[in-house]
Amino acid sequence: MIKILFLGDIVGRPGRTIIKELIPVLVAEHDIDVVVANGENSAGGTGIDPNTAGDMFASGVNIITTGNHVWKRKDIFDYIKLNQTRIIRPLNYPPGVAGAGSTRIIINKNGKDTTIWVVNLHGRTFIDEVLDCPFRVAEKFVQGRDSNEIILVDFHAEATSEKGAMGWFLDGKVTAVIGTHTHVQTADERILPQGTAFISDAGMCGAIDSILGVEVEPIVSSFLTGLPVRFEVPNKGEAMLNGVVIECDENTGRATGIERIRASL
Repeated sequence: MIKILFLGDIVGRPGRTIIKELIPVLVAEHDIDVVVANGENSAGGTGIDPNTAGDMFASGVNIITTGNHVWKRKDIFDYIKLNQTRIIRPLNYPPGVAGAGSTRIIINKNGKDTTIWVVNLHGRTFIDEVLDCPFRVAEKFVQGRDSNEIILVDFHAEATSEKGAMGWFLDGKVTAVIGTHTHVQTADERILPQGTAFISDAGMCGAIDSILGVEVEPIVSSFLTGLPVRFEVPNKGEAMLNGVVIECDENTGRATGIERIRASL
């Protein structure tokens, strides 16, 4: 069996700190082979930059996925071009966008090489992004691939219905469809009938006393006044780690288990 640890959106320094502390513990406890994390909010709560990407790799993350905030920092454009085997952006961005939307890692376990594909997709419902249809792009990606390949999909989307539709659409075609973006871990993890692991949202890694990982008061003020505010990440207090462990059969590419992970420091 192959085990993949997927971590939900890492938000700012609290998120980076807790994964540094807990990834080694979780890898040992669950016998993890590959660690994948969504890092699009790792730099100050919005965006990702070379330094925060480097922090996550140093903490034990093998592959970073992203989403609609990936382009918030100017210095990520060249970095994502040069490191597109380790950090990816949504596959359904239009042609010509920097970086890649999928990558793979080969692991050797018990003397056998196994290829694990990681694919990043972005939803379109309730999100103002000019994107190609994620369903058609996903369908094109899986066409012609061996049915026993291990393929993990990070579907970065707002609507639970769109995430659920993607899970059922790809059931039996990929190993797992893991939702990100809303920062709140859902309790709907399951193995779909054809062997695809699914959860609507893996949650986040970030400050506990926060609103989706950022300071409470500015967000409350924005709701009261209707005015835009600057996001600030709390610099003190406890942090939490949210994610899932996916167990899959290396011979069939199908998932055999999915377990929610939630821990705090």
